[in-house]
Amino acid sequence: MTRRAAIIGTGSYLPERIVSNEELAKTVATSDDWIVERTGIRNRHIASDNEKTSDLATIAARRALEAAGIAPCAVGLIVLATTTPDQTFPATALQVQANLGILDCVAFDVQAVCSGFIYALSVADAMLCRNPDLVALVIGAETFTRLLDWDDRSTCVLFGDGAGAVVLQSRSDGSGILATRLHADGRYGELLHVDGGPSSTGTVGKVRMKGREVYRHAVVNLAGVLDEVATAAGVEVAQFDWIVPHQANLRILEGTAKKLGLHSDKVVVTVDQHANTSAASVPLALDQAVRDGRIVPGDLVALQAMGGGFTWGAAAIRW
Repeated sequence: MTRRAAIIGTGSYLPERIVSNEELAKTVATSDDWIVERTGIRNRHIASDNEKTSDLATIAARRALEAAGIAPCAVGLIVLATTTPDQTFPATALQVQANLGILDCVAFDVQAVCSGFIYALSVADAMLCRNPDLVALVIGAETFTRLLDWDDRSTCVLFGDGAGAVVLQSRSDGSGILATRLHADGRYGELLHVDGGPSSTGTVGKVRMKGREVYRHAVVNLAGVLDEVATAAGVEVAQFDWIVPHQANLRILEGTAKKLGLHSDKVVVTVDQHANTSAASVPLALDQAVRDGRIVPGDLVALQAMGGGFTWGAAAIRW
C-alpha cells in the first residue's frame, strides 16, 4: 500500500490570559455587540510579557509528541510557521529544538502568515516522501497581538495568541496526507500587511488591513482551493467529513461554506473563543476537534487557510 505522511498526534497551547470583548471595550472604542456581529469573536488569549512565540510552540509540540507517543529525540524535522518569531534570526524552530532537548535535526521557520501552517505541512509532507523514516513536528505559533495597533478597532479586536502542532510519520495503513495545494499572489499585499520590517523601516510595524477587500478575496480563494485539493485527492468536496479552516472571521467561514454548498455542522469553528491566531489557527482548531472526539480514524478532513500577501492553500487528509 502507498506510504503517506500521516498525522499521528496533535497538540495546542493557549496563553492563560483571556480577554473578552467586554474587557477590550474598556480601552478600545468598540462593544461586544459590534465585534460579535462583524466577526463572531467573543474572546481571545493574549501572551504574557515573558512568553515568547517559542514558549507557546514548545508546549504545543510537547503535547503533540505525548499524544503521538513519540520521544523528542526521535524527531528529525521541525518546521515552524510564524509571523512573530522570537528574533529576526536564528529561526524560532531552533529555539523549540533546544527547548525539547533535541541535539540534531533539520529545523527552520516558514513565513506565509495565516497560511503558514498549510505551507509548513506541505513542506514536511514533501520531505517525508523523500525520507520516509523521518518523524516531523509541524508547528504554527504566534504572539500576534504584539503586531496590533490598539487604537485601530478594525484590526485589534480580530487577533489573539496561541500555538498548535502535529506530529507526522510515514504510514501505509491508508491514512495520511492525500494532497496539498498552495497559492500566492503578491499583487494584493497592501490589502493585509504589516507596515514595518528590518529592511524597510527598521521597526516591527503594525497590522494594516482593508477588511472588505480581504473578505471578497478570501471567500473566492478558499472555496477555489478546497475544490482544487479535493480533485487532487480524488474526492468530492461533499465527501469531507470535516473542514478545518483558518479561523479569521465567522463571516468568512460561513461565506465559504455557503459557496461550496457545505453544511455548517461540517465546519470546525473556534474563532469565537480564540479569535484569529494567524499560523496557529488551523492546528489549534484541529487539535480541539481531535481531542473532543469529532475527528476520528477514517475521517476525510480538509484544512484550508488564507493569509496576507495573499497566500492561500489547502490539504486533504485521511485520518
